Amino acid sequence: MLVEKNVPLQSSNTFGINAKALSLARIRSEADIAAVLQDAAWRAAPKFILGGGSNIVLTGDVKPLVLKVEIMGKRLAAETAKAWIVEAGAGESWHGLVTWTLQNGFPGLENLALIPGTVGASPVQNIGAYGVELQDRFDSLDAVDLTTGQPFTLNAAQCAFGYRDSVFKHASSGAAGFGLAGKAIITRVRFLLPKAWKPVLGYADIEKKMLLRKVDVPDALQIYEWICEIRRAKLPDPKVIGNAGSFFKNPTVSPEQCEDIIQRDPKIVHYQLADGSVKLAAGWLIDACGWKGKSIGNAGVYDKQALVLVNRGGSANPVTGGEVMTLAKAIQTSVYERFGLRLEPEPVVV
Repeated sequence: MLVEKNVPLQSSNTFGINAKALSLARIRSEADIAAVLQDAAWRAAPKFILGGGSNIVLTGDVKPLVLKVEIMGKRLAAETAKAWIVEAGAGESWHGLVTWTLQNGFPGLENLALIPGTVGASPVQNIGAYGVELQDRFDSLDAVDLTTGQPFTLNAAQCAFGYRDSVFKHASSGAAGFGLAGKAIITRVRFLLPKAWKPVLGYADIEKKMLLRKVDVPDALQIYEWICEIRRAKLPDPKVIGNAGSFFKNPTVSPEQCEDIIQRDPKIVHYQLADGSVKLAAGWLIDACGWKGKSIGNAGVYDKQALVLVNRGGSANPVTGGEVMTLAKAIQTSVYERFGLRLEPEPVVV
């Protein structure tokens, strides 16, 4: 196993922040993980797991040993009378997997098309879009304990999925704690895709496409194509304008809180959830505070979608992690002062 030194990470994070990994090991198999843990120089060293770099903000050079996940492979792992179980390596492109499943006749992930990042990061964040969350299509995952080197498998319940949350985002607390943040590395993920496929609709953008195309019951490929069109129209391509996708989680409030806000701001975008709570559109809140198109240094709020912070300096004069977080904190303050709500960032700050 080769541990590379002073590896530039500008092309390995979608914000395009200029930073480097002081030490980096490329993980292309379970054997590479074993080699790291068997090396006395690295066994007990702090470690940072890096996938596609689509959900991180680098505020400086990364001092822990970076484990760059590059485990590849896609396959139909099993088939039952009711479902297909598809498996993918943690280093695979998420959108590439979505495309592959549809090309091979396994629908179910189409609403999650064009989300940046890797397969291994998808359960960590419990990614979601347009009415579908990863947990809705999840079967199980394989991982390796970074302390013992032992492989293990988790089902959905053991992953403790929540809104943009999982056991992989929490540190263990006490003897009974089961947080796995920084303690495990995901190697493969399996998805359960029901054969009794039903389209997940109900979002205004999708309904507009149905009316425009005069389609009452779209198939999976149509939904996939529409989602790609919608996302490309609203969100900047990280290869063109550096960004980390949606920067803040949509806050959830009680019906009473929502009604109070509606009394002051009748146009607020909100969605009723099954448990009775109400999800508010964070992008709308930010836009209402006047941040769309504004900048602090080279960190800006995207002029087409206020939920996205962007790198206005490009690759030549890239934004710094400090500028991104200064802008994020200013937005949080504005939203709290106007609506009494605290926006929570989605990306991991390193």
